[in-house]
Amino acid sequence: MAVNRLTLGSRPDPASSEPVGFRPLYRQVKEVLVDRIARGAWRGGEAIPSEIEIAAELATSQGTVRKALDEMAAENLVVRRQGRGTFVARHDDARILFQFFKLAPDEGEPRFPESRVLRIGLAAADEAAARHLGLAPGTGVVELVRERSLGGRPAVFERIVLPAKPFAPLCDRPVPNNLYDLYATRFGVTIGRARERLKAVAAGPEESASLGVAPGAPLLLVDRIATAIDGRPAEWRISACRTDDLHYLSDLR
Repeated sequence: MAVNRLTLGSRPDPASSEPVGFRPLYRQVKEVLVDRIARGAWRGGEAIPSEIEIAAELATSQGTVRKALDEMAAENLVVRRQGRGTFVARHDDARILFQFFKLAPDEGEPRFPESRVLRIGLAAADEAAARHLGLAPGTGVVELVRERSLGGRPAVFERIVLPAKPFAPLCDRPVPNNLYDLYATRFGVTIGRARERLKAVAAGPEESASLGVAPGAPLLLVDRIATAIDGRPAEWRISACRTDDLHYLSDLR
């Protein structure tokens, strides 16, 4: 049975119907719900309709909806709260520390870094930015450069590139420390996953000045592409990290 992409929640879209092939029914329901979140029907921290309401809307069983939501919860897209309902996951500090920030001190517990914006502005995407973000060269992008500190000491020199649409308003007001929560709550772009490449590099002049290390000092370069839950590239981030008393921690489960 094909699932219609029907209106769910309080922010309706035009109803449409399209065949979805032979994927399991709960996966079809999941795709509808993920699409709704990606389109901004529900923002981070907001409740989505109940299993009964979704099942009635999509003409399927409550068990099918529950299975779809369980899989979304396992992927950290939603949070199930006993007796309260299901909510779109927020990128709070604790979640980002667990899921997206992997730099930890050699001694002591991992902690969320503080950030200081060095510069931000609009630019035209060069070939590298265009390739990473799936844009045409010359398309408008936001470039953000910031310094991140752990325990009061600079630890990461970071360059972030975002599509100007929808992120251009970032240039007009103070930028918070927690960007992923901002993306979701202000722009309706929920980061679902990130792909990272790691490489040892030598500190250049800008990294050296920001991090307080000697030119040529060893740094860990983390090259990340973060994608929204609908699969669109949303952010290209290059982080140059100190390694003298820090390490990259990956908890494989």
